[in-house]
Amino acid sequence: MSLPKPISTLHYITDRPERAERACRAGIDWVQLRVKKHAYAEWKARALDTLAICRAFGARLVINDNVALAGEVGADGVHVGLTDMPVADARRLLGSSMIIGGTANTLDDIRRHYETGADYVGLGPYRFTTTKEKLSPILGLAGYDRILTACRHEDISVPIIAIGGLDVADVPNLMPVGLHGIAVSSAISRDPDRQVPAFQQALRTDLLIG
Repeated sequence: MSLPKPISTLHYITDRPERAERACRAGIDWVQLRVKKHAYAEWKARALDTLAICRAFGARLVINDNVALAGEVGADGVHVGLTDMPVADARRLLGSSMIIGGTANTLDDIRRHYETGADYVGLGPYRFTTTKEKLSPILGLAGYDRILTACRHEDISVPIIAIGGLDVADVPNLMPVGLHGIAVSSAISRDPDRQVPAFQQALRTDLLIG
């Protein structure tokens, strides 16, 4: 069994290398590249450009929903959605060293990812977001609290990342329910120079209090 991999507390999701660069310059150390509705060649080109940026800044690159591409370009990991390749199949293809995350909306989703060896789980959405098509039922704070409490009762010890329309003001309410961290797209894309440090400070403050 492989050792647990270090999972950042702040994940930035984008579809553009230039946005990844701005976020990395502001201090992001984990980028998830989510590219939709583009030909494989375009997707690969963006992945290679983003990978070069991440390497230059010492950040990790996770490819969303494309296991083959993650392996081909030498990314640090892959994130699979609820209707994509199962975590177990991705692990067989990519090996033990690759970071593999999975999307969840329910406790059953988390159980499945945990039992099949996911390194982390992205749980959401917290609220409505326009950056995700075919949005799963919104969880809200009460949903996160209920699911994370159940995880503790079942001794499910996988890092869980909140996702879905998050702002800095949400961090103090969300983190105490037992989350490992958060994933952000729009808020950071709007103003990475201000938002990245603000999210990092909010997460540090919460961890010190916790």
